[in-house]
Amino acid sequence: MTQLSDAKKGVATEQIKSVAKAEKIDLAVVLRRVAEGKIVVPHNPIHSPKAVGIGKGLRVKVNANIGTSMEHCNLGEEIKKAKVAVESGTHAVMDLSTGGNLDEIRLSLLKMVDVPFGTVPVYQAAVESIDKHGSIVDMTEDEIFNAFEKQAKQGVDFAVAHVGVTKQSVERLRKQHRLIPMVSRGGAFHMAWILHNEEENPLYKNFDYLLEIAKEYDLTLSLGDGMRSGAIYDSNDRAKFQELLIIGELVEKARKAGVQAMVEGPGHMPLNHIRANIEIMKTVTKEAPYFVLGPLVTDIAPGYDHFVAGIGGALAGYYGADFLCYVTPAEHLSLPGVDDVRQGVVAARIAAHAADLARGIDRNVDKEFSQARENLDWNKMFKLCIDPVKAKEYRKNRPPHEDPSTCTMCGKLCAIKIVNEYLRNSG
Repeated sequence: MTQLSDAKKGVATEQIKSVAKAEKIDLAVVLRRVAEGKIVVPHNPIHSPKAVGIGKGLRVKVNANIGTSMEHCNLGEEIKKAKVAVESGTHAVMDLSTGGNLDEIRLSLLKMVDVPFGTVPVYQAAVESIDKHGSIVDMTEDEIFNAFEKQAKQGVDFAVAHVGVTKQSVERLRKQHRLIPMVSRGGAFHMAWILHNEEENPLYKNFDYLLEIAKEYDLTLSLGDGMRSGAIYDSNDRAKFQELLIIGELVEKARKAGVQAMVEGPGHMPLNHIRANIEIMKTVTKEAPYFVLGPLVTDIAPGYDHFVAGIGGALAGYYGADFLCYVTPAEHLSLPGVDDVRQGVVAARIAAHAADLARGIDRNVDKEFSQARENLDWNKMFKLCIDPVKAKEYRKNRPPHEDPSTCTMCGKLCAIKIVNEYLRNSG
């Protein structure tokens, strides 16, 4: 049984009940939206993470990508990244490892991460194909599907499948001029495989088999954005929408099979393209949960791409995106370190909360915080803020000397104190 198949029967699982309670939404509403595929609850019983709902009417969620590369592999560091990501408030963690013992890394992270855990199984199939066959394009169809099944058996809660990179969408990509044809690593693997073998993408061709695997383990499928734009210049082009049309059909197949599915997108995108992208995606997929990378709203800020993605993520969340994949300051430059992960999660959480506020969710939190600021109640402000560690650090490093209730920005010239003394107490 899966969360979706139970919901279709009107059965509210413990996870669905937990989501309704956490989101303060009527259980019947959450149950109906899970049954319709508009909310997913990634939950492989083998891993059994905290219940997290992603989708229509819920708070915008945040995902943190970690993982080794062939250039840099340190399991201890990845464990620290996972720990700091969870401590910083991420709602999910993905392991994108391509270097070292991939099974050992994944199993180690699964043991310590208590939130939904995702992967991109084709990465393992590709890496093992290089070792076994000498190249990515020589991996077999069985090896691709075996990677999905192996990882599902290990407890992975959601997995990316680049099912929209097909012979048809690759041909569309060839016919148009893109500044950067493709930046998705998994998408590039499938594109190269299709062209080299002159065969259809196995995950698309045998999607029903992928659904069988997913259903057995209640593996939520994240239908990958292999054609996402890697440059502002390429945003919202025909190749991306070609892929989206294909994915829209497969979302419906997944729902009919009782398999939870969400959709990924859209990459680099100017602010004025975000609303159209999300509205079209939601229409084509009949409101499937939307998992967005960024969007990154400018190409020219390496070292600050967590800010760039935060800007795009806030607007995307307001227009209907459900799940923000964080971007770290190291994006486009290097494998992120532990502090990069922390900064990425915090930036994405700020964006998610800003989107929620605009949608009328959790406004009481900001009201309570502002009341604490009015009262100069620093402890309560630290308790309510998104990153109390950094906030406390600033105050500790430059503490006020004359009046401990103020800060060193204003000291005895504090506007709040002056207003309280004269305006509040007058008449």
